[in-house]
Amino acid sequence: MQKILKNLQKNILLKNHTTFKIGGPAKYFFKAKTNEDLMEAIKWAKERNLLFFILGGGSNLLVSDKGFDGLTIKCQMSNVKCQNFNILSDAGAKLVDLINSATENNLSGLEWAAGIPGTIGGAIRGNVEAFGSSFARLIKKVEVYDAKKEKIKTFINKDCQFKYKDSIFKQNPDLIILSSIINLKKGETEKIKKQICDNLNCRAKNHPLNLASAGCVFKNYYNKKKLIPAGWLIEKCGLKGTRIGKTEISQKHANFIVNLGNAKAENVLNLIKIIKKKVKEKFKIELQEEIQYLGF
Repeated sequence: MQKILKNLQKNILLKNHTTFKIGGPAKYFFKAKTNEDLMEAIKWAKERNLLFFILGGGSNLLVSDKGFDGLTIKCQMSNVKCQNFNILSDAGAKLVDLINSATENNLSGLEWAAGIPGTIGGAIRGNVEAFGSSFARLIKKVEVYDAKKEKIKTFINKDCQFKYKDSIFKQNPDLIILSSIINLKKGETEKIKKQICDNLNCRAKNHPLNLASAGCVFKNYYNKKKLIPAGWLIEKCGLKGTRIGKTEISQKHANFIVNLGNAKAENVLNLIKIIKKKVKEKFKIELQEEIQYLGF
């Protein structure tokens, strides 16, 4: 516990640790450099009846303007190792580092994730997907710390209960991802690089990458027949470019709410309410948020 107390910070602005660049201070803030750090920090919080939150890359996250009245643990374990057709990585490893490792070792299967911000832990938790692929298809094993039982467990793919933009880890915040093994296949370096380049160009063309955001705000809507993109629904409601304060529904991609500078979480929430109301009125569809809320 001495290490926790020595390196504990107070009143750290969370907007500096999220891709949205929005959010007030964390009452306590701790950078976990090892799994042991993370587990000790959680125990420290529980002993004081404090809420805790595991922070990865800070994408897909909206933090309250008031901040978070608990302990925010910044996950910094970031080792990445390629072993035959597998990539072993710590939860705090950036997706870009996994993709680079795969490319360097002529492994294919991660090209679709190029350009997605954040960490592998967050990507597994939210079962991130793009271009028709998702992490549910790649996961071999996930090492997890059960904060409730204070035990380390190993989950194989089926244990993760992956669904569209969902997993057992998202449903149960006491299950903290520590590391993972993903399985890829042999590929050709030039083809891998070309696919990555094509995907990055597609994102640059269709996403507002020049402005701070949390990524897509809403999940796409699935009915029994087909997928309906949330961005299309929002656009058809004529909401592109709608502003409240320094927040705006992106004019480039309607499923993005962007920070035009010093944006407030309250304004983002109001835009979300408008979107959900208009889409329900026009299409009788209830949109569900993809982003996570903290401190509300």
